Amino acid sequence: MDSLDAVEHPSCAALCRPARRWRLPGSEALWLGAALVVLPFASNDFVAYQIALFLIYGIATQGVALCWGRLGFLPLGHALFFGLGAYLAGGTLKAAQQQPLWYLALPLALLLPAAVAYVTARLVFARSHRSGPFFSLITLAMTMLGFLAAQQWSAVTGGFNGMADIPELPGTERYSSFYWVVAACAVGSTALLGLVLRRPLGMLWSAVAQNEDRLQLFGYATDRIKAFAFGFSALLAAAAGALFALHQGIVTPLTMGFVLSTEFVIWAAVGGKASPLGALLGAVFIGYASSELRDHFAYWEVAVGAIFIGVVRFLPEGLAGLGRPLWRRGPAAAPGVPATDAPARHAPDGRIGLAFEQVHAAQGGVRILDGLALALDGPGLRCVIGPNGAGKTSAFNVMTGRLPLRSGRILLDGADISGAAAWRVARRDVGRKLQIPSVFSELSVSQNLDVALWAGRLGPAMSLARAPLGWRSPLRDELLDLFPALREQLATRAGSLSQGHRQALEFVMTVLPQPRLVLLDEPCAGLSPAETHHMIDAIKTVIDRLGAAALVIEHDISAVAAIGGDVYVLHQGRLLAQGSLAEIQGDPAVRAVYAGARK
Repeated sequence: MDSLDAVEHPSCAALCRPARRWRLPGSEALWLGAALVVLPFASNDFVAYQIALFLIYGIATQGVALCWGRLGFLPLGHALFFGLGAYLAGGTLKAAQQQPLWYLALPLALLLPAAVAYVTARLVFARSHRSGPFFSLITLAMTMLGFLAAQQWSAVTGGFNGMADIPELPGTERYSSFYWVVAACAVGSTALLGLVLRRPLGMLWSAVAQNEDRLQLFGYATDRIKAFAFGFSALLAAAAGALFALHQGIVTPLTMGFVLSTEFVIWAAVGGKASPLGALLGAVFIGYASSELRDHFAYWEVAVGAIFIGVVRFLPEGLAGLGRPLWRRGPAAAPGVPATDAPARHAPDGRIGLAFEQVHAAQGGVRILDGLALALDGPGLRCVIGPNGAGKTSAFNVMTGRLPLRSGRILLDGADISGAAAWRVARRDVGRKLQIPSVFSELSVSQNLDVALWAGRLGPAMSLARAPLGWRSPLRDELLDLFPALREQLATRAGSLSQGHRQALEFVMTVLPQPRLVLLDEPCAGLSPAETHHMIDAIKTVIDRLGAAALVIEHDISAVAAIGGDVYVLHQGRLLAQGSLAEIQGDPAVRAVYAGARK
């Protein structure tokens, strides 16, 4: 197809963030670099030395802001990785004075803290993706343990007095030329984060914060996505810690204490947790202001606290929000990504088969499914009906890992998927549309479609490339032809769409990965009669186009008649009847459930 124009394919740089964003008329990193080049000449070596320290703290703060502002989980123990990087780098440099080969081990000072962070996040989020508060407390406990270990392990860390006499970086001088090393690292971290956030991985990070359940239903292992982000943030903190050791020449247990972890969070909030540059400048602003006030104002801590409260209260996007009048809003004027064909998905061979075998499920002591036995074989449309509370949505939930299975089995193409996580079920070519339209509200319509199209196609390497931002597929074009209103609103934020258009968008997203089994939960809910008719026609067209099987939960019998196919009737968590609509309507047991029966 022809390349979409700028309106139809908005730039990721402007739209893949979880709230309204803006950007400088140029690269943030370039503007930062220019300011840091001018600073030593506009002030003196001592000011540059101070600013270098706060830039170091700012690099670690960028890691906190990445997790908090982009992915939606708050790490409270980032000083642990900062301190580990400082101690490991300091110890390595001291050892290198005796044996230069130790310089080769310096990268481990950064990689080991990152590995610890990755493993920790995997263990926590693999257990439950809703573990945000639990994760925050674990990171807090870890930094407390790290502080105690640094104090007690005096043979290695120097105890309370710290690890002293850390040598300077060869070729630099701590109080003058080392500033340029720190400045280069600050510009580099800002540029790197800006680059990643404008790639597919950055869009997926934003999608995690906005709607992690929907992302899992596309087959994305969100625990791994979050673990990678946390490991990357710890890498930034460890790099900052290594710079700190070189800058100060001494590392004490305070470098991995709770107070410093708290300051990272405060600086991220003040500067702007959604902006890498804002997080960096927040650390510099608060840090430098504190050092100046400390010498001239007895109640400097009160002043800093007032600044923090004021910024949080009146500038929810931090100091970065002050640049809005000067920075351009809306889509960035960046060159478009050329449209290319998305890689083809491998379609598994074999007949589509699904079977519920005596499935029991309960929640909070309430029995929801009570020996549900249901089977389908082969492609085509089927409807699932039943009174409220019959177990229709619960059957979908237990199949896609949103409701725990107590007993029984669920077989998909003969394979047991009982109790599998939602993303593992989705990777077996199962697509699900939820009862309430579920989209990524702060992403554009086009970007919602991108996330869906990437499902099952986007590998780790391609997540950092630009090419997937231009991927298209014939099915995507056909779906937009079925829903022309979506084509006209590709640059529109998905959360601002009407109910009908959100329903259409979620349906398009559900079938865009080309699933073999489609679960549609009330796809016509909230639609007008004309919209309902259009949606049913679209469902029939797409399911036939994919050669897929579909289960459609529906309450409107006229819609059930229009959809056609077999009908499953659920009641009190069991299959009550199965057959054509005419057979179902004539079944006395079904009529009793819907119309009521005598006692």
